[in-house]
Amino acid sequence: MNTKPLFVRAEWDNEAMLWVATSDDVPGLATESDTLENLVQKLKIVIPELLEANGVDLSKETPFELLSRRFEIAQGPAV
Repeated sequence: MNTKPLFVRAEWDNEAMLWVATSDDVPGLATESDTLENLVQKLKIVIPELLEANGVDLSKETPFELLSRRFEIAQGPAV
C-alpha cells in the first residue's frame, strides 16, 4: 500500500449544485457528484483508472485524502 495519500480537493459549485473534485496528484482528475458520499464512491473508481491510464504503478490499495470546501452565509436575527 502507498504510505502517502493522494490529495483531492472537493469544492461546492453553487450554480451547478454539485461537488467538483480535482487533484494535482491525479493527472486528469475532474469529476463531480451531487453529494460528498457519492463523490467519494466515484473517486474510488476513477482514481485508480486515471493513475493506470497515466502509467502509474498501482499497489492494491491507493489511499486518498479528500478536503471539501463550501462557502455559505449565516444570517443574523432580523432587527
